[in-house]
Amino acid sequence: MVLGWALIWSGLLLFGYVGFQLFVTDWLNAGSQAEAAGDLQATLDRSQPDREEIDVDELLGGEPSDPAEVVDYYPEEPVERGEPFAFLSIPKIGLDEVVVYEGVDRQTLRSGPGHMTGTPLPGQPGNAVLSGHRTTHGRPFFDFDQLEPGDRVEVESDAGIHVYEVRETAVVLPTDVWVIDPRDGGWLTLTTCEPKFSARQRLIVWAEMVEGPNADYIELTELS
Repeated sequence: MVLGWALIWSGLLLFGYVGFQLFVTDWLNAGSQAEAAGDLQATLDRSQPDREEIDVDELLGGEPSDPAEVVDYYPEEPVERGEPFAFLSIPKIGLDEVVVYEGVDRQTLRSGPGHMTGTPLPGQPGNAVLSGHRTTHGRPFFDFDQLEPGDRVEVESDAGIHVYEVRETAVVLPTDVWVIDPRDGGWLTLTTCEPKFSARQRLIVWAEMVEGPNADYIELTELS
Protein backbone atom coordinates (compact mmCIF):
# COMPACT_ATOMS: atom_id res chain seq x y z
CA MET A 1 0.00 0.00 0.00
CA VAL A 2 2.76 2.43 0.97
CA LEU A 3 4.72 1.53 -2.14
CA GLY A 4 1.66 2.08 -4.29
CA TRP A 5 1.06 5.57 -2.94
CA ALA A 6 4.76 6.37 -3.30
CA LEU A 7 4.61 5.41 -6.96
CA ILE A 8 1.47 7.49 -7.49
CA TRP A 9 2.98 10.56 -5.90
CA SER A 10 6.23 10.05 -7.78
CA GLY A 11 4.27 9.94 -11.03
CA LEU A 12 2.34 13.09 -10.18
CA LEU A 13 5.53 14.92 -9.29
CA LEU A 14 7.15 13.81 -12.53
CA PHE A 15 4.20 14.91 -14.66
CA GLY A 16 4.06 18.18 -12.75
CA TYR A 17 7.73 18.84 -13.42
CA VAL A 18 7.35 18.04 -17.12
CA GLY A 19 4.29 20.27 -17.33
CA PHE A 20 6.18 23.10 -15.68
CA GLN A 21 9.08 22.75 -18.09
CA LEU A 22 6.89 22.57 -21.19
CA PHE A 23 4.11 25.03 -20.45
CA VAL A 24 4.83 27.24 -17.45
CA THR A 25 8.26 28.23 -18.77
CA ASP A 26 6.62 29.08 -22.11
CA TRP A 27 4.10 31.29 -20.32
CA LEU A 28 6.81 33.05 -18.31
CA ASN A 29 8.90 33.51 -21.45
CA ALA A 30 5.97 35.04 -23.35
CA GLY A 31 5.61 37.72 -20.68
CA SER A 32 9.29 38.61 -20.61
CA GLN A 33 9.47 38.62 -24.42
CA ALA A 34 6.46 40.95 -24.70
CA GLU A 35 7.93 43.43 -22.23
CA ALA A 36 11.39 43.31 -23.82
CA ALA A 37 9.97 43.65 -27.34
CA GLY A 38 8.18 46.89 -26.49
CA ASP A 39 11.26 48.41 -24.91
CA LEU A 40 13.56 47.26 -27.72
CA GLN A 41 11.26 48.53 -30.47
CA ALA A 42 11.16 51.94 -28.81
CA THR A 43 14.96 51.94 -28.60
CA LEU A 44 15.38 51.01 -32.27
CA ASP A 45 12.79 53.58 -33.38
CA ARG A 46 14.74 56.43 -31.86
CA SER A 47 18.23 55.14 -32.64
CA GLN A 48 20.60 56.94 -34.97
CA PRO A 49 23.10 54.34 -36.21
CA ASP A 50 26.73 55.37 -36.49
CA ARG A 51 27.94 55.48 -40.09
CA GLU A 52 31.51 55.47 -41.33
CA GLU A 53 32.63 56.13 -44.89
CA ILE A 54 35.40 53.68 -45.78
CA ASP A 55 37.74 54.38 -48.70
CA VAL A 56 37.30 51.48 -51.12
CA ASP A 57 40.84 51.66 -52.51
CA GLU A 58 42.40 51.61 -49.05
CA LEU A 59 40.09 48.77 -48.02
CA LEU A 60 41.34 46.77 -51.00
CA GLY A 61 44.96 47.47 -50.07
CA GLY A 62 45.69 50.25 -52.57
CA GLU A 63 46.31 53.97 -52.42
CA PRO A 64 43.35 56.27 -51.76
CA SER A 65 41.91 57.89 -54.87
CA ASP A 66 40.89 61.52 -55.29
CA PRO A 67 37.98 61.90 -55.24
CA ALA A 68 37.64 58.91 -52.96
CA GLU A 69 35.23 56.09 -53.70
CA VAL A 70 33.63 55.15 -50.40
CA VAL A 71 31.44 52.41 -48.98
CA ASP A 72 29.23 52.84 -45.93
CA TYR A 73 29.98 50.82 -42.80
CA TYR A 74 27.73 50.70 -39.72
CA PRO A 75 29.66 49.54 -36.64
CA GLU A 76 27.95 48.50 -33.42
CA GLU A 77 29.25 48.60 -29.87
CA PRO A 78 29.35 45.42 -27.74
CA VAL A 79 26.21 44.76 -25.71
CA GLU A 80 26.12 44.16 -21.96
CA ARG A 81 25.36 40.60 -20.91
CA GLY A 82 21.65 39.95 -20.47
CA GLU A 83 20.57 43.00 -22.47
CA PRO A 84 18.10 42.71 -25.39
CA PHE A 85 19.53 44.17 -28.59
CA ALA A 86 17.94 42.62 -31.72
CA PHE A 87 14.88 40.96 -33.25
CA LEU A 88 15.18 37.57 -34.96
CA SER A 89 12.69 36.46 -37.65
CA ILE A 90 12.63 33.22 -39.65
CA PRO A 91 9.50 33.16 -41.87
CA LYS A 92 9.87 29.46 -42.81
CA ILE A 93 9.15 28.34 -39.23
CA GLY A 94 6.89 31.20 -38.15
CA LEU A 95 9.46 32.90 -35.94
CA ASP A 96 8.51 36.58 -35.92
CA GLU A 97 10.54 39.30 -34.19
CA VAL A 98 11.74 37.24 -31.26
CA VAL A 99 13.93 39.32 -28.94
CA VAL A 100 17.61 38.33 -28.89
CA TYR A 101 19.73 38.91 -25.79
CA GLU A 102 23.46 39.16 -25.19
CA GLY A 103 24.91 36.01 -23.67
CA VAL A 104 24.26 32.28 -23.81
CA ASP A 105 24.28 31.50 -20.08
CA ARG A 106 21.34 29.56 -18.65
CA GLN A 107 19.62 32.58 -17.14
CA THR A 108 19.77 34.62 -20.35
CA LEU A 109 18.48 31.80 -22.56
CA ARG A 110 15.37 31.58 -20.38
CA SER A 111 14.40 34.98 -21.78
CA GLY A 112 15.08 34.20 -25.44
CA PRO A 113 17.79 33.38 -27.97
CA GLY A 114 21.22 34.60 -26.94
CA HIS A 115 24.26 35.94 -28.78
CA MET A 116 27.55 34.28 -27.92
CA THR A 117 29.82 36.91 -26.42
CA GLY A 118 33.16 37.05 -28.19
CA THR A 119 31.69 36.49 -31.65
CA PRO A 120 30.72 39.41 -33.93
CA LEU A 121 27.28 40.91 -33.56
CA PRO A 122 24.81 39.96 -36.31
CA GLY A 123 25.29 42.27 -39.28
CA GLN A 124 29.03 42.64 -38.69
CA PRO A 125 31.85 40.90 -40.59
CA GLY A 126 32.66 37.39 -39.40
CA ASN A 127 30.66 34.62 -37.79
CA ALA A 128 27.93 35.75 -35.37
CA VAL A 129 26.64 32.92 -33.17
CA LEU A 130 23.13 32.69 -31.70
CA SER A 131 21.81 29.89 -29.47
CA GLY A 132 18.30 29.15 -28.27
CA HIS A 133 16.05 26.64 -26.55
CA ARG A 134 14.18 24.05 -28.56
CA THR A 135 11.61 22.65 -26.13
CA THR A 136 11.25 25.02 -23.15
CA HIS A 137 11.27 28.74 -22.34
CA GLY A 138 9.30 29.74 -25.44
CA ARG A 139 11.03 27.06 -27.57
CA PRO A 140 12.07 29.60 -30.25
CA PHE A 141 14.13 27.03 -32.18
CA PHE A 142 11.58 24.19 -31.94
CA ASP A 143 11.21 23.71 -35.72
CA PHE A 144 14.84 24.23 -36.70
CA ASP A 145 14.92 20.77 -38.28
CA GLN A 146 12.65 22.17 -41.03
CA LEU A 147 15.20 24.74 -42.21
CA GLU A 148 16.79 24.14 -45.61
CA PRO A 149 19.33 25.92 -47.84
CA GLY A 150 17.83 29.11 -49.24
CA ASP A 151 15.52 29.82 -46.28
CA ARG A 152 15.58 33.43 -45.10
CA VAL A 153 16.77 34.59 -41.68
CA GLU A 154 16.43 38.24 -40.62
CA VAL A 155 18.04 40.08 -37.72
CA GLU A 156 17.07 43.67 -36.92
CA SER A 157 19.54 45.58 -34.77
CA ASP A 158 20.53 49.18 -34.18
CA ALA A 159 22.38 49.20 -37.53
CA GLY A 160 19.34 48.06 -39.53
CA ILE A 161 17.91 44.82 -40.94
CA HIS A 162 20.41 42.11 -41.86
CA VAL A 163 19.17 39.37 -44.18
CA TYR A 164 20.78 35.93 -44.33
CA GLU A 165 20.10 32.78 -46.33
CA VAL A 166 20.59 29.30 -44.92
CA ARG A 167 23.51 27.57 -46.63
CA GLU A 168 23.97 24.38 -44.60
CA THR A 169 22.73 22.43 -41.58
CA ALA A 170 24.43 19.71 -39.54
CA VAL A 171 24.04 17.62 -36.40
CA VAL A 172 27.16 17.53 -34.23
CA LEU A 173 28.30 16.62 -30.75
CA PRO A 174 28.33 19.27 -27.99
CA THR A 175 32.13 19.05 -28.04
CA ASP A 176 32.35 20.08 -31.72
CA VAL A 177 33.16 23.70 -31.00
CA TRP A 178 34.64 24.17 -34.48
CA VAL A 179 31.13 25.09 -35.65
CA ILE A 180 31.61 28.59 -34.21
CA ASP A 181 35.03 29.17 -35.78
CA PRO A 182 35.60 32.58 -37.43
CA ARG A 183 34.56 32.86 -41.10
CA ASP A 184 35.30 35.36 -43.83
CA GLY A 185 32.30 37.35 -45.00
CA GLY A 186 29.08 37.79 -43.07
CA TRP A 187 27.73 34.67 -41.38
CA LEU A 188 25.14 33.73 -38.79
CA THR A 189 25.53 30.41 -36.96
CA LEU A 190 22.45 29.24 -35.05
CA THR A 191 22.69 26.40 -32.53
CA THR A 192 20.14 24.40 -30.56
CA CYS A 193 19.69 20.97 -28.99
CA GLU A 194 19.13 17.82 -31.06
CA PRO A 195 16.92 15.83 -31.00
CA LYS A 196 13.90 17.50 -29.47
CA PHE A 197 13.62 16.92 -25.71
CA SER A 198 17.29 15.95 -25.52
CA ALA A 199 20.66 17.69 -25.20
CA ARG A 200 22.60 14.72 -26.55
CA GLN A 201 23.63 16.51 -29.76
CA ARG A 202 23.50 19.95 -31.37
CA LEU A 203 21.65 21.06 -34.49
CA ILE A 204 23.63 23.73 -36.34
CA VAL A 205 22.35 26.11 -39.03
CA TRP A 206 24.77 28.26 -41.00
CA ALA A 207 23.35 31.26 -42.88
CA GLU A 208 25.20 33.76 -45.09
CA MET A 209 24.41 37.48 -45.36
CA VAL A 210 22.78 38.49 -48.64
CA GLU A 211 21.36 41.94 -47.77
CA GLY A 212 21.88 44.61 -45.15
CA PRO A 213 23.50 47.95 -44.37
CA ASN A 214 26.96 46.32 -44.17
CA ALA A 215 26.56 43.89 -47.09
CA ASP A 216 28.65 45.94 -49.55
CA TYR A 217 31.38 46.58 -46.99
CA ILE A 218 31.56 42.90 -46.05
CA GLU A 219 31.76 41.85 -49.70
CA LEU A 220 34.73 44.17 -50.19
CA THR A 221 36.49 42.84 -47.08
CA GLU A 222 36.38 39.38 -48.66
CA LEU A 223 38.25 40.77 -51.69
CA SER A 224 40.91 42.55 -49.67
